[in-house]
Amino acid sequence: MEGIVKFFESIDPVLAAFLATTFTWFATALGASLVFFFKKMHRGVLDAMLGFTGGVMVAASFWSLLNPSIEMSEKMFPSAPWMPAAVGFALGALFLFFLDKKLPHLHINFKENETEGVKTQFEKTTLLVLAITLHNIPEGLAVGVLFGAAANGMPDATIAGAIALAIGIGIQNFPEGFAVAMPLRRAGASRWKSFWYGQMSAVVEPIAGVIGALAVIYMQPILPFALAFAAGAMIFVVVEEVIPETQRDKYTDIAVLGFMGGFLVMMTLDVALG
Repeated sequence: MEGIVKFFESIDPVLAAFLATTFTWFATALGASLVFFFKKMHRGVLDAMLGFTGGVMVAASFWSLLNPSIEMSEKMFPSAPWMPAAVGFALGALFLFFLDKKLPHLHINFKENETEGVKTQFEKTTLLVLAITLHNIPEGLAVGVLFGAAANGMPDATIAGAIALAIGIGIQNFPEGFAVAMPLRRAGASRWKSFWYGQMSAVVEPIAGVIGALAVIYMQPILPFALAFAAGAMIFVVVEEVIPETQRDKYTDIAVLGFMGGFLVMMTLDVALG
């Protein structure tokens, strides 16, 4: 691990953010590739995977994003240390709220008549991919912002912490890729088409990662706001999308255990490595 940290410390932070988010995309593609070996997936497994995803995102939102934002705010805004985290968190949630209302999408376990966003004639496949793409924007943004924060020399943000966040998101992206590709395969799409759309859902992460890193490197005062923004966006996704998707069948308890497992994994990674 020490060698990986030294490598990321030695390269440009924007490149570091790009490489880290490319890893999270690759993890999604790896998960989607399982569609070549399986045609069906037990609903309980799917709900456990989605629960795990939610747990990772919630833990990352606090330990990797909100907590550093609050600690930075105490030094940068001593008269109102709560303000940057609160404002950034609210803006992140509102940003995803706006995208959720405008971008046509369909959540994984929902029926075709439960499409959200503006009305379109898109196929179910496209709507499913758009839903996960919406989900992945804050994840890429979070990794990029954290690498940018570490590059700015902020003591509460480290390269090791940014790597821990990328690893955690990569771990939860693996089952996520499988969870996107498998419903497409079950609906009759070919293995290649299911894999292609499954991995495409995470292509947005390197883009968001680079944008996040550039923003905080060149606009340092927004750093605590940006960290909280990413946290607010991720929490919105968990509450609006991930949790409801796991509560539509009889495997709700399994989904909750998956959530707890994901939370523990991300918390452990961040505390141990960050």
